[in-house]
Amino acid sequence: MPTVNTQDSPDNNNDVVVGNNPEMSPTSPNEDSDGALLSPVPDPEPIPGLDGVPVRWYDADRKEPYTRITPFQEKHDTSVEFFYKPITLTALGIGMIALAYVAMSQDVLEEGAEKRWVGVYAVIISFLMFSMIQFRDGPFIRPHPSFWRMILGINLLYELALVFLLFEDLDSARSMMKHLDPNLGVPLPEKSYAEDCTFSLTTIWNAIDVFCLAHALGWFGKAMILRDYWFCWILSIAFELAEYSLQHQLANFAECWWDHWILDVLLCNWLGTYLGMKVCTYFEVKPYEWRGIRQTRGLRSKAKRVLSQFSPHDFTSFQWGPATSFTHFVAVVLLLSVFLAAELNPFYLKALLWMEPDHPFVIARLAFVFLWALPAVRELYQYVNAPRKAVRMGQHVWLLLATILTELLVIFKWGKGQFPEPLPVKVKWGWAIGATSLVLYAATQFGIPNARRYIRKQKQKRKVKAKAQ
Repeated sequence: MPTVNTQDSPDNNNDVVVGNNPEMSPTSPNEDSDGALLSPVPDPEPIPGLDGVPVRWYDADRKEPYTRITPFQEKHDTSVEFFYKPITLTALGIGMIALAYVAMSQDVLEEGAEKRWVGVYAVIISFLMFSMIQFRDGPFIRPHPSFWRMILGINLLYELALVFLLFEDLDSARSMMKHLDPNLGVPLPEKSYAEDCTFSLTTIWNAIDVFCLAHALGWFGKAMILRDYWFCWILSIAFELAEYSLQHQLANFAECWWDHWILDVLLCNWLGTYLGMKVCTYFEVKPYEWRGIRQTRGLRSKAKRVLSQFSPHDFTSFQWGPATSFTHFVAVVLLLSVFLAAELNPFYLKALLWMEPDHPFVIARLAFVFLWALPAVRELYQYVNAPRKAVRMGQHVWLLLATILTELLVIFKWGKGQFPEPLPVKVKWGWAIGATSLVLYAATQFGIPNARRYIRKQKQKRKVKAKAQ
């Protein structure tokens, strides 16, 4: 008669005797067994901070191990349980009722030119509704996974619009933009920022405008996306060099030297990057403890819990490690190249389509690229650093990459004949030297050590074969 020892179980310190009955087995759910008693014990809930004491964000050192905190797991919140249940059929019913009412009610929809726009709006809303319900979840769950599904749907709509415009000529595209905004379709005068480059407090003060605030906000967003000081500095300098290289095509890229390196790089870009990285540091060391609204007492605490729904559920610091492997190096170079292209594309698009820099379409494009890039870079980081878990590239990063590349195709097509001046020779030499430096770095950092390692292994194999003979 076999005996099963269960001394390690806290619930039973005696031996369990199992008979020879073929209908009974140690894994039966209706009796005590090893499978039931020795089931894996769930890991204890991690304690955030340093020995359970929250770390103040302004005292945190990003290099210290205690800043990499494992957040609390979210407790089940029954007060908002309705918002996390699948309601696909309910949403379908409500959507069809709304469509039927708007389409068939003469009080809401009158015959005329506005009828087509109502149909376009209905198509967009229907598609975004489908996106919120049926698209896959992304890496973010705050404020709600459906919000990021809708953001992905907006990205897909923009990509489809770009694909449509790719098959149109520039004049047709300008005419189409007039249907969206009657004020468009008018050529804009070229504006240069290098008219008075005298280095004085007066000229510097006169150069400060609302675009300085836009620069700072933009780099605040880039810091939140990349979560790396060095990447932001590299991109900041690379963008200024790109402005130097392309000012023969776009007049507004022509700026004074102090406008490039003092106002932009050292003041606006640095301030935005610094504040963005401080926010990242705060989120990184913040103790995350999620409780439901019903489990929270007091009106102030409940209001704080509602506002915290719009903050990250947890935060991951990015350790890109471009020098650790060739794969990481290539991923970082491609990431920064795509980022630089995403920065330059709106300047060319607004110049080709005759839009002012403060046009709502331009601002909306910049705002949505920020929202698209947040989950996209997070998915890319997981795809590069955890290839076993992320077996394929995430949907956000895939679609955003397709969007930036489609924008480039549109610019190359529409730009034929619009920028007749050739690329200056010194610019060609500058970018050739930069590309050569990247290739030489990769060869010395990865190629030569790998070649030496391969030669060493081959010598060892030959010695082993020689000894065996």
